[in-house]
Amino acid sequence: MSDKEIMLGNAAIARGAYEAGVKVSSAYPGTPSTEISENIVKYKEIYSEWAPNEAVALETAIGASISGVRALASMKHVGLNVASDPLYSISYIGVNGGLVIVVADDPGLYSSQNEQDTRMIARAANVPVVIPSDSQEAKDFIKLAYELSEEFDTPVIYRTTTRLAHSQTEVVLNDRVEVEDKEYTRNATKNVMMPGNAKARHLVVEQRNKDIAKFGSTSKLNKIEMGDTSIGFITQGIEYQYVKEVFPNASVLKLGLVNPLPKDLIKDFASKVDKLYIFEELEPVIEEQVRAMGIECIGKEIFTIQGEYSANLLRKAVKNELDVKDAAQVVGRPPILCPGCPHRSTFFVLNKLKKHATGDIGCYTLGAVAPLSVIDTTVCMGASLAMLHGMEKAKGKEFIKDWVAVIGDSTFLHTGINSLENMAYNGSTGTVIIMDNSTTGMTGHQDHAATGKTLMGEEVPAISIYKVVEAMNVKNIVEVNAFDIAELERVVKEETARDELSVIIAYAPCALLKGQTFPYRIEVKSDKCKKCGMCLKPGCPAITKNEDGTVKIDASMCNGCGLCSSVCKFDALERVEK
Repeated sequence: MSDKEIMLGNAAIARGAYEAGVKVSSAYPGTPSTEISENIVKYKEIYSEWAPNEAVALETAIGASISGVRALASMKHVGLNVASDPLYSISYIGVNGGLVIVVADDPGLYSSQNEQDTRMIARAANVPVVIPSDSQEAKDFIKLAYELSEEFDTPVIYRTTTRLAHSQTEVVLNDRVEVEDKEYTRNATKNVMMPGNAKARHLVVEQRNKDIAKFGSTSKLNKIEMGDTSIGFITQGIEYQYVKEVFPNASVLKLGLVNPLPKDLIKDFASKVDKLYIFEELEPVIEEQVRAMGIECIGKEIFTIQGEYSANLLRKAVKNELDVKDAAQVVGRPPILCPGCPHRSTFFVLNKLKKHATGDIGCYTLGAVAPLSVIDTTVCMGASLAMLHGMEKAKGKEFIKDWVAVIGDSTFLHTGINSLENMAYNGSTGTVIIMDNSTTGMTGHQDHAATGKTLMGEEVPAISIYKVVEAMNVKNIVEVNAFDIAELERVVKEETARDELSVIIAYAPCALLKGQTFPYRIEVKSDKCKKCGMCLKPGCPAITKNEDGTVKIDASMCNGCGLCSSVCKFDALERVEK
């Protein structure tokens, strides 16, 4: 009898990869996909790694696939943008061993800079898309995705969403299937995408789309559940759960293979229901194709094109079908940097000096909000450096004297290196601050090439960020403890005044990093407090005011970083050893 376990969607995907006989997994951490690799590493039969970025992760998986084994690449939706170059070409080439690319979309923007819909990219790249609706399917459909990949000689995008990735349902576990390696045979006509070869492969891809669409009409990835024929839904993924909750008796076509669409199956289902709704998060990918088939349906005219869907949203939209009950409203909580975060002290100094910053992707993006309010722009990973360079070329050296570019250590290794290379090569005089907290903080403390440890726990030589910068012939490189605000202030003033490119490496480990010890605590001397509020300016959540205007510190939150005591001019906050 098979074991059963309550599993997170991401953990179920990892289990599915294990059961499917995957041998190589490469990923870059990004919410909501991160836990896939953190669970895959538990299965020693799979080689798993953190790559420096998503393009490298996919290229690694492609290499493993072409050599003849089943391979996996995992990323969040904006990571697929980084990996789009290899994606479009491997679509033409196809696979040897099965190749699955897990892409986690983020409807509702819980931890992302946009709500892009991966199905749109997959359509452009001519890559089939498989979507599960719960943890059991998250596991089972991975195995089906590998079968699809190998049967039709194609990479497969396995699309999930935040709700599916981070919800838990019961999963039946099965044994691993040891898939025999495919023999590698040299085939330059298929695998080398020079123009002449690519033209021929494009014809193959178009025929493949037709074959997969026909396959989808009978595939167990797609399922019809006939019920009340007065109302029917075509839906997918986690949205299927909302349909079943609100309309348990409705007829439903649940699509697990959403690109290419099974036209015959859709037409057959539509002909059997009186009123047809298309219920899909984000873009009207299914709806527009259904309408193009000449089928009347209801979709985005009542369902929003933005944000995450829910059962309550469905209830309200289809208001003529049942009574509407408003959902309870959850009180919002603004995001804030953790107590003891080294980024807070860096932003405090920049705020004090009235500097603007081009920002990047990471915890430090919170430097854009009050009370720090330093970051003016955030676009994508690695953009902060190139944007500062662009500002200088547009407005001149004097314009950027009041600007810096900020970027984290993991993000610098992800795509910041190329941007710094561009600054060095093209004569930038800007100042870059690499905020090195010794981890990939925002996604949960994953290691990277500069931490000295791999995903599988192997100790390796750590790449020196200082030496990487030095190798680009940057003459002005300064390392400074992020909590030494006097020295940091001096360095920022000096480096931003230069007429040459400079890099400041502001280092201090993340306060939540495993193994961190905190030898200090802060004592409040209320009799010395002048109620000036200076210690409140950095915005540390551990410090609050008493009714009389003096301050108090929550000992359960404070880790004694000393930022507050260093800005107090009256010695009312004393940093002492525990």
